[in-house]
Amino acid sequence: MAAQRAYTTHPLVLRRVTVRRVEEVTPRMRRVVLGGDDLAAFTRDGIGHPGFAAPGFDDHIKLILAADGDVRAALPAQLPHGIEWTPAEHRLTRDYTPRRVDLDAGELHLDFVVHGEGPAESWSAAAREGDELWFVGPKSSLRLPERLDWIQLVGDETALPAIGRFLDERPLGVPAHVLVTVSDDAARQDLALRDDDTVAWVLAEPGDAVALESAVRALPVPAGEGYVWAAAESRALLPVRRYLQRERKLPKDRVNITGYWHREEPAAPEAEATADAAPGPAGIPSPLPWLVARAALQLGVVDAVADAPGLSAGTLATRLGVPGPGIATLLPLLAAYDVVVDADGSGLRLGAAGEELLDDHEREEYTGHEADLLLALAHLAPALRDGTSPWRLASGATLHDTVADDAERYGELVEECEQLVFLLAGLTADPLWEGVKTCLLTGPGSASMVAALDDAGRRPRLRIAEEGAPAEVLRGHVPAPDRIDWSGGPADVAVAARALAYRTDEEAVRLLTRLAAWTGTTVLVEASRPDGLSPHAAEAALHAFTATGSPLRDSAALASLAARSGWRVERTVALGWGAEATVLRRA
Repeated sequence: MAAQRAYTTHPLVLRRVTVRRVEEVTPRMRRVVLGGDDLAAFTRDGIGHPGFAAPGFDDHIKLILAADGDVRAALPAQLPHGIEWTPAEHRLTRDYTPRRVDLDAGELHLDFVVHGEGPAESWSAAAREGDELWFVGPKSSLRLPERLDWIQLVGDETALPAIGRFLDERPLGVPAHVLVTVSDDAARQDLALRDDDTVAWVLAEPGDAVALESAVRALPVPAGEGYVWAAAESRALLPVRRYLQRERKLPKDRVNITGYWHREEPAAPEAEATADAAPGPAGIPSPLPWLVARAALQLGVVDAVADAPGLSAGTLATRLGVPGPGIATLLPLLAAYDVVVDADGSGLRLGAAGEELLDDHEREEYTGHEADLLLALAHLAPALRDGTSPWRLASGATLHDTVADDAERYGELVEECEQLVFLLAGLTADPLWEGVKTCLLTGPGSASMVAALDDAGRRPRLRIAEEGAPAEVLRGHVPAPDRIDWSGGPADVAVAARALAYRTDEEAVRLLTRLAAWTGTTVLVEASRPDGLSPHAAEAALHAFTATGSPLRDSAALASLAARSGWRVERTVALGWGAEATVLRRA
């Protein structure tokens, strides 16, 4: 069965608005009402842009601020069909949910929790009529299932704008059961409740995971098909996610949990003193915590302690089938890194770091494909010396050969490419699609390309040029796989969506040569430069080299590969976030 699309994408447009008025909703919530011509369709620098659209109750727009006050220098570059986040040293961005969108009045309402800290809250506190604000988005809107009997809306104060908007606009005409944790009774708001709705207000400190989980567990479970939406501090939601998925066994398409903010823990004085006494090498972190966390996940330590808090070290060793001395070696380090602790002698429990490792996305950093790439860096020096990839030295095979027979690993590549769907509007709007009746797809980004073609209203007959594990994985990710020919073959256009990102140069040439036998036009969708918004932008070239033996391939590198396989570069289409579409014509 194919995965159902969970989101509707929107064009990414940089917009300028100004403050019209500021209202105090409660002593804990400030509302800034914004307006401006950019909320309607407009033209800037000769590029026409559609009007603002944020139809989803939990849509997010990205506010652009600057630590040095020079917001203009922090703005991204607007592309015809997207955004390029150019490097900007002082840029600050924060995501906010529109509380109300009134396009007839040309107004956008944003609610800010009053907590006395943070750049966005500081901006709202100082906002005066006429002040400008720049933002981008939203990039997508959540699609709720059509057949539901009820919905639960769970969150802390930061979730109130989304919850309030849901209740005002009612995208679903089903009973809504609301749970909100607030730090003070003054944070309560009047909500547009109906007779069959319920609401529970729970007093708790911001980010209190215990209070949030207890309140969620206390909620009655209505009969019928339901949906749970939750938004709060990211770590406070981890036990909630675990309860909903493991105990209530809600399917993934019936749960949407989003960390709206992340609480920064101050360093303990003892930790600071220890660091001062025994400094590490000039700012270079030790890999030891990472390796210990990886071992704890691989052995099942984190899950075992989560499932049965209070286990003794001996019982844990027996349950996992690991010799006692091995567990005894691991536990002191796990305690030092706050993964598993036994503070009061009552048995092992998860620490804050252990709770984070319950999240599937968090643990992928330690046990998934990304982790294996990181371990391959142990071979970085000989790979640089020999002109090969660290992956090949570590595993004895190229990454392409590895994933061709490994559905789970290829599935991780497909999931990494899911963000592509938000960038492909520039490609699907390109004139090259005029008259195209058949499209051949290859690469882990193929599922995103299918979705982007659907969003653009383009309906060529689709063919997938993948075999074995890749084809098996893609079947589960593309909508309506029955309308796709899975045997490849001739086509008007071929799109290789991140197909080169896990191929060596030689493998890339072989793929392009194969495509040249099937089509006269091929489009390569690849990351050609680091994403300027990513905190890990400096690592992008190294990750690419680890996988393929080549750094991020820029236009010149792609042109060289094209020439070796019988193609010439006709043009490139900037997609944003460091990605480009390179259009090739058969030479």
